[in-house]
Amino acid sequence: MRVALFATCIGDTMFPDAAKATALLLTRLGHDVVFPSGQTCCGQMHVNTGYQPGALPLVANYADTFGDTSIDAVVAPSGSCVGSIRHQHEIVAERYGTASLCGQVQAVKAKTYELSEFLVDVLEVTDVGAYFPHRVTYHPTCHSLRMLRVGDKPLQLLRNVRDIDLVELPEADSCCGFGGTFAIKNAETSTAMLADKIRHVADTGAEFCSAGDSSCLMHIGGGMSRLQMGAKTIHLAEILASVESRVHA
Repeated sequence: MRVALFATCIGDTMFPDAAKATALLLTRLGHDVVFPSGQTCCGQMHVNTGYQPGALPLVANYADTFGDTSIDAVVAPSGSCVGSIRHQHEIVAERYGTASLCGQVQAVKAKTYELSEFLVDVLEVTDVGAYFPHRVTYHPTCHSLRMLRVGDKPLQLLRNVRDIDLVELPEADSCCGFGGTFAIKNAETSTAMLADKIRHVADTGAEFCSAGDSSCLMHIGGGMSRLQMGAKTIHLAEILASVESRVHA
């Protein structure tokens, strides 16, 4: 398949290893991975903070950039961004765009996938040949769990990683408290939610806390760092891209 990588804003600017790992993994599985240079933000930040008209140019750009019919699928290492593309882009296009844009949005969102759902549902692969000899716990992010409903697909993939010690995270489906601007506008509530999540990670004794969204990992990782817990965060894509010759220390 010819697969386009959507790196996302946070991936491009702060966590490029997740995007690189996605490309590496899909290439290793035998697919032609391309990176359309015209990609920008998906517009999720604008929509979530009430600026829907301001998201229109970004929605249109996404549709134009990834609407190339030679692209079989678009894959992103982010449940929240894919959630925005699949659910918010149509709303923005219908309210502020044209009939033509609505058609483009429908076509492109149908071939846009979060990494784990692309692997399990489209490629029908649960063992990607990964090797990661560490104790890991997994946090299912809100958008992937509730909006995309990826279910246990990430866990199916992690269970097949060679030599991994995968431990269940207590109250895993509880939000980590990030929520973008929620963490700023409701700082006290966000901090309390984060404290619960970090305590549960600590209870597992995991070396790594993994997730499918870099934004949530940034929030959790910041809290763990301030407490000097010793545990690290790592994106799901980085674990799945790891092989015996390039594991994380």
